[in-house]
Amino acid sequence: MTTITFIEASGRKVEATVTGETTLMELAVAHDVEGVLADCGGACVCATCHCQLDASYSDTLGGPGPIEAMMLNELLNVSEQSRLACQIDLNAELDGLVVTIPPVEYL
Repeated sequence: MTTITFIEASGRKVEATVTGETTLMELAVAHDVEGVLADCGGACVCATCHCQLDASYSDTLGGPGPIEAMMLNELLNVSEQSRLACQIDLNAELDGLVVTIPPVEYL
């Protein structure tokens, strides 16, 4: 079982638990996390699932791939912890991950 805490731009916290295979985006959508629009359904072509991940998980997650990095470049509020939730496959190593959803802003 993997438990993820989402913090929406408003400050509201949403705790979600998953036992099967899914992506961070799918989990956020299933729990109505505000700010995760997921317009492309996980195809990594829209950046509407932008999130910022707890820095302590950087080694576990690694960095964004080239297409993901290109999509992140289209956003205004990107940080070193920015990722697209559709590109994060959840597993037991990510149990306890805190995910911040920044305000939605595009170039």
